[in-house]
Amino acid sequence: MSHQEHRRLAATQTTAIPCAVLTISDSRSEATDESGQYIRTALTQAGHNVVQYAVVRDEPAQIVEMVRRFAAEGCKVIITNGGTGISRRDSTFEAIDALLEKRLPGFGEIFRMLSFAEIGPAAMLSRATAGIIGGTLIFCLPGSPNAVRLGIDRLILPELAHLVWETVR
Repeated sequence: MSHQEHRRLAATQTTAIPCAVLTISDSRSEATDESGQYIRTALTQAGHNVVQYAVVRDEPAQIVEMVRRFAAEGCKVIITNGGTGISRRDSTFEAIDALLEKRLPGFGEIFRMLSFAEIGPAAMLSRATAGIIGGTLIFCLPGSPNAVRLGIDRLILPELAHLVWETVR
């Protein structure tokens, strides 16, 4: 079956995906979480259900606890934002990578390629990643609103139904 056939079949069989959004930040709150709000709105407008949302500090134990909780509660997709850089406090990559059963290295590679076109060599500082934990897809985006828009609009939403369909078939 071709990629196009897979996408068409996935679109007919995978609708209203239960999703979670997790913002990882030492400085944002629900009231100031522009990136998390964008993700929630974009998912909802695409016909998916945002069933969980939280803001946690950039602490590995808190990140892991929320991701495990969201997955256990039936979220098929978790999208995080924040903590993917290289500063001392950025720990999202390590926390999530340790949980992944399957990795989608192409996500981070393409994200950085598209970012390079927008911001130049600073794109290499991003450790955006994706993979599967149990039957749940997880995408880890940087926290900047521009990076979130790029990841959501150009990568995640166009393939989301297909990705979920592949994890459940």
